[in-house]
Amino acid sequence: MNAHVLGFPRMGINRELKWALEKFWRGETTETTLVAVAEKLKQRHWNLQAAAGMDLLPVGDFSLYDHMLDTITMLGAVPQRFEWSGEEISHKTYFHMARGNAEKSVPAMEMTKWFDSNYHYIVPELGPDTPFKKNNAHLLADAQAVKKLGHSPKPVLIGPITFLLLAKEIKECNRWDHLERMTNVYCEIISDLAAHCSWIQIDEPALCTDLPPEAKAAFLFAYSKFRAVANSTRLLLTTYFGDLGDNLDLALSLPVDGIHIDLVRGSNQLEDVLSKLPAHFSLSLGLVDGRNIWKTDLEAAAKKVNAVRQRVKESQIMVSSSCSLLHSPMDVSAEKELDPELKEWMAFAVQKCEEVAALKQTSTITETPSLFNQNKAALLARAIHSDVVDSRTRNKVQAITPEMFNRTSPFTERNAIQRDRLKLPIFPITTIGSYPQTVEIRKTRLEFKKGELSKTQYNEAMQRHISEVVDHQEELGLDVLVHGEPERNDMVEYFGQQLKGFCFTSNGWVQSYGSRCVKPPIIYGDISRPEKMTVDWTVYAQSLTKKPMKGMLTGPVTILCWSFVRNDIPRSEVCHQIALAIRDEVIDLEAAGISVIQIDEAALREGMPIRKDQQQEYLRWAVDCFRLTSGGVRDSTQIHSHMCYSEFNVIMKSIAEMDADVISIEASRSGMELLDAFNAYQYPAEIGPGVYDIHSPRIPGADEIYWLLKKALEVIPMERLWVNPDCGLKTRAWPETLASLRNMVTATKRLRNEYDQQ
Repeated sequence: MNAHVLGFPRMGINRELKWALEKFWRGETTETTLVAVAEKLKQRHWNLQAAAGMDLLPVGDFSLYDHMLDTITMLGAVPQRFEWSGEEISHKTYFHMARGNAEKSVPAMEMTKWFDSNYHYIVPELGPDTPFKKNNAHLLADAQAVKKLGHSPKPVLIGPITFLLLAKEIKECNRWDHLERMTNVYCEIISDLAAHCSWIQIDEPALCTDLPPEAKAAFLFAYSKFRAVANSTRLLLTTYFGDLGDNLDLALSLPVDGIHIDLVRGSNQLEDVLSKLPAHFSLSLGLVDGRNIWKTDLEAAAKKVNAVRQRVKESQIMVSSSCSLLHSPMDVSAEKELDPELKEWMAFAVQKCEEVAALKQTSTITETPSLFNQNKAALLARAIHSDVVDSRTRNKVQAITPEMFNRTSPFTERNAIQRDRLKLPIFPITTIGSYPQTVEIRKTRLEFKKGELSKTQYNEAMQRHISEVVDHQEELGLDVLVHGEPERNDMVEYFGQQLKGFCFTSNGWVQSYGSRCVKPPIIYGDISRPEKMTVDWTVYAQSLTKKPMKGMLTGPVTILCWSFVRNDIPRSEVCHQIALAIRDEVIDLEAAGISVIQIDEAALREGMPIRKDQQQEYLRWAVDCFRLTSGGVRDSTQIHSHMCYSEFNVIMKSIAEMDADVISIEASRSGMELLDAFNAYQYPAEIGPGVYDIHSPRIPGADEIYWLLKKALEVIPMERLWVNPDCGLKTRAWPETLASLRNMVTATKRLRNEYDQQ
């Protein structure tokens, strides 16, 4: 048997790549230095995997920004606005595609969520004139580097059909028109790689989704071409994030040498696959969860391996992670502050490689039982731990009544009451929540965490920062203010630290996009709110202004999706527990006089299963959990929510059913195209489409924002349009933040003047 994983984390144990990238972007270091850091990390990660017992080492899974952007680069599919010369694509062009070109005011490519994960990918753009030209020097160099280290490289390619399905069609282009030209470039790349490796991994997670008819024909066309150029190199068709379902026959009919199946998210598909598996196929078993941090039940997984051994030649069996370990932190042994008992229940990327290697040696169950006995003891300790079950929380969930999900009056009646109370101008201007997290803010939080500042000193420092943020907003002329969130390290971790049932790592970082990393909380037990979490900060901020101050909360679905969640009870039950805790906070904010409360659900679309037949059940309980958080307030309290970087078309009915008074969304990168879904559905409430991209350092001009607002007015009635950036501003610097917001206010005032003159 071969042991392998589908991919490995990129950032480094100390986030070395993050710091190198950000220094390079700021002009503080050279391209040579950045490349040197990347090469050092790649070699370190290959050696870690080899030391853990991996037989095949992935190459092409490492990226300076995003693996889909790397595929765009490898295929030479560079949009015209980036003025690519047609030669080797430079780092400068690469990062312009990801982040925009501020000097020439060229916007970045769109970004959205990778299937149902919290990882963001750069969306390919396909137009009538999209070029395709091989650009695979880096991938070849990595394959050769692994061979020089004495290991077996396994190149990882995003498959052509998944690439096409995830791309954006522009200028009335049909994505399938590009299939043949793009396939020819893939063939050149596969032919080049075949000389250096025994296996090539081709990722087609789209096979775990509902495919359009064109995709099925495209699979047969592309893979027949691949087979012709691969020679003796074997092709591993890789699927993950679900089961193959009705695409199983298609997948097994393709001229490849093996297939990888996800037996964590598609745990029930093994028998169907075995019953139809061609005799010559290798079967890669995704038994170790690449998307969570809990130890694998080695005994149960080994039984599956041994069951497969009864029906498939051992030389044709591969054991692996369910998906890329990109979604996992690096190494649990680096956690020095985590409760040792809880730590014993967990496996990060390095430990997951060790688990995969253990499953390859399934005979160790009898020959070296200590490894499996240790694993079994850890799983049992977790199951019986006293903090895992809280009867009071369970009873509160059981006591939820239908009335708790509903506001007192429908939106139209609430809207009139809120307008009378808030007295906002047309096109109210606000921001999404956070403001720049300066070095001083981070230093203050760290000093307080280390005990170097007293609680009083810390509170005074945070109040100074809040006061500065409020002053800036007043000076700019915003209408609904926020306190800026200087006390918050992360929009999920901050709340998890104040809720029972969570634990935290000190170094459990996971890449979200580019250099942006998150450190997801870990939900290990039942959840409750011991005390108020945000009220004091919000009330202080409100005391500084006569304008409405938004209370800022993270919604239950987003907290769920952006945490590592316990896997011993249904996710829906965990979400209801979180919703009750946030509901208590909402009610306390209202009681403290806060008239506007934002409950962010950035992950609502992300958390939806990728199969249509599973989506409605998820949306039902996800929407219910949001409504549970907001259902206890009076009509005069305005409830906002925020969503970002999602395709909204398929969930418009559910967004409306959330019954928020105002929703803000990411819209600038798409040029307001996302609003088409709201228009087609005739969304009933108020909307704040983001008018500039906060993920880029580029400062948008007032004219640009004005025309985006004019475009928004084509689908949103004037009385329901809000003005705001795409997302929170914590990652931006103050100079660009103030300049961008000033332009946003200028554009809005211009629009107000036009309407006042009508």
